[in-house]
Amino acid sequence: MTLTVLSVAFWLTVVGPGSVGGAEQILRQIDAGLVRRGHRSLVVARPESEVAGTLIPIQSPDGRVATQSWFAAHDAIRRAIASALARYPVDVVHLHDIHFGDYLPQQDVPALVTLHMPLTWYKPQSLRISRPNTYFHCVSRSQREISPVNLPLLPDIENGIASELLEDAPHIRKQNFVAMLGRICPEKGFDVGLRAARRARIAALLAGQVFPFPEHERYFAEQIQPQLDPCRRYIGSVGSRSRRRLLASAQCVVVPSLVPETSSLVAHEAIASGTPVVAFAKGALPEVVQHGKTGLLVDHESDLPDAILAARSLNPQDCKIAAQRFYTSDDMVERYIETYHQVLERSHRKLQTAS
Repeated sequence: MTLTVLSVAFWLTVVGPGSVGGAEQILRQIDAGLVRRGHRSLVVARPESEVAGTLIPIQSPDGRVATQSWFAAHDAIRRAIASALARYPVDVVHLHDIHFGDYLPQQDVPALVTLHMPLTWYKPQSLRISRPNTYFHCVSRSQREISPVNLPLLPDIENGIASELLEDAPHIRKQNFVAMLGRICPEKGFDVGLRAARRARIAALLAGQVFPFPEHERYFAEQIQPQLDPCRRYIGSVGSRSRRRLLASAQCVVVPSLVPETSSLVAHEAIASGTPVVAFAKGALPEVVQHGKTGLLVDHESDLPDAILAARSLNPQDCKIAAQRFYTSDDMVERYIETYHQVLERSHRKLQTAS
């Protein structure tokens, strides 16, 4: 059965090779995987996005994000979804944004919500949706275990990594620096990572994007910029090729997140690239990182510098071997396709029962 899937991205983020957020990278993998398998993929996203399927652009506000920006953006998403449903025979609407509850389609089309973020970040009413044919799933066991008991969840689908990361890259050599990647915002704790790198007397490269939220811009100006110097640099967003080189050439990848990560695609990708991860033992990271083998997990900021230095002794080949247990992009897409069919079957049974 050929599927038509309408995926909806976060309005502020471009979907493409340089996507910063994990949710956008996962959406991009699903979009490409659907098209390769002969399905129709529709993607609601910013007009600068690059997708394998059909892009349905939203003209979302630019500039610093204010309250009015959210209203305008969500209204644009609602119009884009309604237009797509009127034009195409959509089987499933797949929502990836934390604010999905503000623009769920009014039509009775099945909707799948991937919960990419910690569940405490969602509006409580978003997780108490009364809309029929709305389904949820988590991306890790640890995330599911702290979910509200009354939230009906489909089986978890772990995030997949690009299969090329598992291939050997002999032309990429390890260099004497640590890498950090992600959205530049307070909860990611990159100021903590930069301080640890300085105390460990090792260079650091920080890659990512500062979104135009006042608190993110203030965090970058007050907590990140003062720590930058010739040895610890901010290099902005990186595309897929630069991302792979950065991950593979680092001595270790530091994930200093101050909140429980639901999956940490960066940690998955680092290990697949043969690079150990140094992180706080929170959220899903103990599921991803094998302490003492593919990385080092610590409990306190004061432990990070020693862990960064100790990570040099870990064997990159052990990381590569351990990464064989991770989902590849193809594995993940197959799981999503199975889930789409499961959603359609459940929706069909509900329709039969109602009639």
